[in-house]
Amino acid sequence: MNAAAILSHDVGKKAACKVLDIPRASFYRHMSNKPQVTQPRPASPLALTGEEKKRVIELLHSERFQDKAPHQIYAALLDEGDYYCSIRTMYRILKEVHGRVKERRRHVQRPKYSKPELLATQPNEIWSWDITRLKG
Repeated sequence: MNAAAILSHDVGKKAACKVLDIPRASFYRHMSNKPQVTQPRPASPLALTGEEKKRVIELLHSERFQDKAPHQIYAALLDEGDYYCSIRTMYRILKEVHGRVKERRRHVQRPKYSKPELLATQPNEIWSWDITRLKG
């Protein structure tokens, strides 16, 4: 922007902005030196209240739903005719409480199998579809 300001004295603002490929609105905004005041966004009137959030947190951590994903919880509650909040809101609330949302279900631990070492000592002893890893 400083280059545009210097160049604008010689060739004009419009030509300087065109040569430097800078939008004129950006040039004028930069040159105005007004402090950028950002106002905080007002809370939505449809946002959950603190009490409603607590109820959703208790529901998410209840014995019944502690191992279920928010999609499953939402579907189960909808089948029963209950609606507390959207799926996305459940994820937001979990993020507020835990910092980050990770998988809530328990994963099956697979046993570690050792890779078989195949060594053929005579013809027709080992058969395989892929022979690239067979020692022979």
